[in-house]
Amino acid sequence: MKIVLLGGGTGGHFYPLMAVARSLRDIAEEERIVSLDLVLMGDKPFDPEVMREESVSFEMIPAGKMRRYFSLLNFSDSIKTLRGVFRALWKFTTHPPDIIFSKGGYDAFPVLVAARLYRIPVMIHESDAIPGAVNTWAAKFARRIGVSFPEAAKHFPPDKVALLGNPIRPGILGGSSDEAYDIFNLETGVPIVLILGGSQGAQKINDLILSTLSEMVEKFQIIHSTGVANHDMVAKEAEVALGDSPHKSRYHHFPLMTASQLRNAAFVSNVAVSRAGAGGIFELAAWHLPAILVPITDSAQNHQRENAYNYARTGAAIVVEESNLTPHVLISEIQKIITDTARAAEMRQAAGTFARIDASRKIAHELIRLGVHE
Repeated sequence: MKIVLLGGGTGGHFYPLMAVARSLRDIAEEERIVSLDLVLMGDKPFDPEVMREESVSFEMIPAGKMRRYFSLLNFSDSIKTLRGVFRALWKFTTHPPDIIFSKGGYDAFPVLVAARLYRIPVMIHESDAIPGAVNTWAAKFARRIGVSFPEAAKHFPPDKVALLGNPIRPGILGGSSDEAYDIFNLETGVPIVLILGGSQGAQKINDLILSTLSEMVEKFQIIHSTGVANHDMVAKEAEVALGDSPHKSRYHHFPLMTASQLRNAAFVSNVAVSRAGAGGIFELAAWHLPAILVPITDSAQNHQRENAYNYARTGAAIVVEESNLTPHVLISEIQKIITDTARAAEMRQAAGTFARIDASRKIAHELIRLGVHE
C-alpha cells in the first residue's frame, strides 16, 4: 500500500504527519500489511532526520506560495505551482498512490490538483479553528475530513467531517522529573516557565523575554525554544542582559527542542507561554500544561487568534494579545497561575479534557480502510 502525505512545509503540519506515519506503521504491523510505502511530497521536508526515523521517503514537488496581496513573486510562484502539478501528474501516471492524506497549505496544492484529476482517494485534516484556503477547496472532493477544533466542522460537509483532534508525536509524551532536572540542570524549589514560539520561532516573544530576562530569572527558571533562525541572536543578547546575575544559570535556551527535551520540559514546567498554532495548542493540552497564549496578529484567516480564544474557552489557557504584551503583564500573568494552585489544577484538568492523543491512530485506521476499499 502506498500512502502519500502532504503539507510538511512547516512544523505545525510536518510533526502531525509524522505522528500519523508512526501510527500507520504500528497498525500495518498489527494487521500484517506486508508492504507499506509512506511518501511525503512537497517543496521541501521540514526535518529530514525525523523522516528517516519514521521511514518516510521524500519526493520533491515544486509549490509556490499563494499570497492574498499583490506581489511580483505571485507570477513566478504560479509558474512554480504549475510545474508542480505536471510533476505530480507524471509521478501518479507511473506510480499512483492508494490514498493521499493532506494537512493543507500551499505545499499540498499541486499534488491535490493531480489527485483530483486522477480521482485518487483523498483524506484531509484541518488543524485550525478556521479552515485554510487549500483545505476549503479540497473538501469538495475529499472522501473524509478530520478537524481538530469543533468550530471548524461547520465549514465542511457534515457527512464527511469528524472531530478527531490534532495528531501528536508519541515521543513528546511522558517525561520524568529526574530526567528533566538532569537534562536542564534545574534548581529545586524554583518555578519553571516554558517559552515556545512555534517551529519558526517568535521574534516578538523572544524580544519581550530578553527585555525582562534579568527580572524573570529572579523569580523563575526559563526553558526557551527560540526558533533556529533567532537562536544566535537570542543567545548573544541573553548573555548581555544577564551580565553578572547570580541567577543566569536559570535561563536555558534552545534553537528547536528535541522530543526528549520537550516532554521533560513540559513535565516539570508550571506554565507555558506559547504562540497559538494548532499543533502547539494540542501539545500543551496533551501535556496538561496551563498556558498563556500569544497569537500572531497577522496570521492567515486570523487563525491563531481563533485557535487561542477557542482553546481558552475550555479554561485551559488565557490569551494575551501582542498589543497588550508588556513585561509587567507577562510576569503578572505567570505569577497568577503559579501562585494560585487551585486555578492551575483546574487549567490542567481542562487541558486534559480537551486533548485527543488518539487522533493519529484514528486517522491511520481510516487511511488504511480507504486505501484498501475505495
